[in-house]
Amino acid sequence: MVSTPTRPAAARPRTAETFRGAASSTALRRPLPAKLLRGYRRFWSALEGSGKSRNGSTYYLILGTTLALTAIGIMMVLSASSVEAIAAGESPYSAALKQGLFAGIGVFLMFMLSRINVVWLKRLAWAGIIVAYGLLGLVLVIGTSVNGNKNWIEVGGFFTLQPSEAAKLALALWMATVLAKKSKLIHRWQHAVIPVVPVALGIIGLVLAGNDLGTGMIIMMVMAAALFFAGVRLYLFGFAAVAGVIATAVMAMTSSNRMCRITSWWTGQSCGDGTDANYQSTNGLYGLASGGWFGVGLGQSRQKYSWIPEAHNDFIFAIIGEELGLVGTVVVLILFAILGAAIYRVVVAQEDLFHRVLAGTIMVWLLGQATVNMAVVTGLVPVIGVPLPFISYGGSALLMSLCAIGVVLSLARVQMAPNLRPRKLLPPLRKPGGKKSRTKA
Repeated sequence: MVSTPTRPAAARPRTAETFRGAASSTALRRPLPAKLLRGYRRFWSALEGSGKSRNGSTYYLILGTTLALTAIGIMMVLSASSVEAIAAGESPYSAALKQGLFAGIGVFLMFMLSRINVVWLKRLAWAGIIVAYGLLGLVLVIGTSVNGNKNWIEVGGFFTLQPSEAAKLALALWMATVLAKKSKLIHRWQHAVIPVVPVALGIIGLVLAGNDLGTGMIIMMVMAAALFFAGVRLYLFGFAAVAGVIATAVMAMTSSNRMCRITSWWTGQSCGDGTDANYQSTNGLYGLASGGWFGVGLGQSRQKYSWIPEAHNDFIFAIIGEELGLVGTVVVLILFAILGAAIYRVVVAQEDLFHRVLAGTIMVWLLGQATVNMAVVTGLVPVIGVPLPFISYGGSALLMSLCAIGVVLSLARVQMAPNLRPRKLLPPLRKPGGKKSRTKA
């Protein structure tokens, strides 16, 4: 806080030099965080423009970083999966071609969603959450189990569908719709909690029933983000944090596999039955360490020779560090940082509660998941199965992430100057009386 100067004993004439001196001394006394915040705002103001001259920089930053991360993902999936594919008698390009196919479909859907008025998506909110419940229930009946997680449905023998990824976007859209309708009652805890929390906990319960703790944690973050951006009172998050810690402790203590992972991560030793739960994490750190500053070269990783299980999936960040070095990992971090800052600019610009909750939830989902994945690879938290958005192998995750970015792009498009906006695909909604809705999207 800037201190107020004491009043001088005698009045002195105020000259231009006096004002300049006071301004400079005030600037010197301004705290560093305040200076950084002011510099951040000036930077974005200069970058974006203001009023009718807004040039759409945020829109193109989101689009550019998303496409860059997706391209890096396809390249690294090809590198990380080729060895195990050859060992299994498959084409070394099989995983990369599938990833590229889903990337193409996802980019197309992203551009379609970016041209649609977001208000139209409200019509799909209830249908989407019902379908999400149905697919997650179907997983428990006919789903395919991989490494102990029952989280996939095989479709036609060519690819597998992961309903929990679609459930993230469906839940974000549904919560934004419901919380927006209850905006005038959100200060009352009953309306803030019901029906959002029970429905979200139902989704989390179905995911946990398939032993996918990592995805369950991400959906918990999605739920918390929606409530936060809706303006729910903060003391409710305190109660939720205590309940979450208790629930996490119970889930850990009731599963020998989870307890093994936690104790191995904490002590660095194998479990009582000889299982080395740190094997994947340890070899991931070896990969990061051996990469040095500039890496061993693209395609030259040694850890991908079956040393790191799922090298092209959850631990692809370790392969990036080994092949492209510290420089490569920093580039990925910078791209995610730019993406997060740009989405944040979209979030704070929204006046409509539906828009703000939807964009904020997507931001926390993608950046939170990326943070958890990198923390796992670097050994900061125990190993849980969370893919790196846009980069890890997985068609369902990539498809839903790109669709989520399409929704944010639709909101960013409105911030552009009218003559620079890409054209819409659907007109604004009409009210029952025949007038067009004034809701921006």
